Amino acid sequence: MTGVRTARALAPSLAERAAGYDAAGSFPVADFAELRESGLLGLMVPERLGGAGASFAEYVEVAWELARGAGATALVYNMHASVTGALAQIPDDLARTLGAPEWFFQARDRILGDAAKGALYAVAMSERGAGSRLSQLSTVYEPEAGGYRITGRKAFVSGAGHADGYLVAACAADDPGKVSQFLVPAGDGLTVQPSWDALGMRATASHDLHLDVAVSREALLGGLEGLALLVAQVMPQWLVASYAAVYAGIAQAAVDAAVSHVTGRGVSELPSVRARLGRADADAATARLVVLEAARRVDAAPGDPETNRWVWRAKLLAGDIAMRVAGSMLEAAGTSATRRGNPLERIYRDARCGALQPATSDVCADWLGVAALGGDPYGDAAAPRW
Repeated sequence: MTGVRTARALAPSLAERAAGYDAAGSFPVADFAELRESGLLGLMVPERLGGAGASFAEYVEVAWELARGAGATALVYNMHASVTGALAQIPDDLARTLGAPEWFFQARDRILGDAAKGALYAVAMSERGAGSRLSQLSTVYEPEAGGYRITGRKAFVSGAGHADGYLVAACAADDPGKVSQFLVPAGDGLTVQPSWDALGMRATASHDLHLDVAVSREALLGGLEGLALLVAQVMPQWLVASYAAVYAGIAQAAVDAAVSHVTGRGVSELPSVRARLGRADADAATARLVVLEAARRVDAAPGDPETNRWVWRAKLLAGDIAMRVAGSMLEAAGTSATRRGNPLERIYRDARCGALQPATSDVCADWLGVAALGGDPYGDAAAPRW
């Protein structure tokens, strides 16, 4: 898999720059220059449009390799792949069955073709007070002059100010239950409010984004209103398991950094250190294998109920394991590893974010619990999952 080899080759240079971008809380410009030049922004784009035509399983491997280098860079890349992957992997026949107009396919191909040429896309879904729950959004859209006007405010927009376009989730002004997604080009009508100064993932530039923008009808993804909640349920891999691949890679990065640190300090012979490394090695391998199994099932039987259970398992385990492994490796390495600038200190902070990102570990566990009891994880929930 060419994309995986490319990501593996890029990871060391990402790792070299990670501390500087983290300390400054700034977007990893050089990392994305390399990703753009390498062609990885076109990973999910079909070959006929100039991309690599990768499967979900190949994306998972690429994200894992990038996260071993720099978790924040891999997370921003995940957002881009979520946009391009979801667009590329919806079968034409299914889109037509849902009612997609013919112009949608031309608009989709243009978006994907631009990604193959180096365009970077971000996701503007979350909002303050609502998180990533699509059913609770306050950003609205309404018809205007052959297109739509979108107004609202988004939070945690990774890559804000550096993306060429933003996937924006909004509800209809006259029907809050109708949630749609738009690909909004960067430019007039969008204002980035610098607000990102967080514990972890500091280099994602996840600032707030204010919108008061007019877009053409071609910006409506799918060409139909009200598809967002349906897509979230039938294709959860791009809202759930894509994150899992990043945090599985971060878990492995924590093990790698700890091995380097304890070896350099001459404490690798201590039984307690070896025991922690052994458990962490097994945990990191578990996270990776579960994510790979979920990806294999996504490629073989997308949307199947058992496939979706593996998707949710992957996110739960990857987020929790990354946090546990990074914490244990920090303890094994000792106080010196807690200093700012030490790779383990940064990895620990980045890993802590995995359980908090959508869907959170608690939401994943509840989803799986309902499913294990034979219920409907969407219909039987006291509150909407999305």
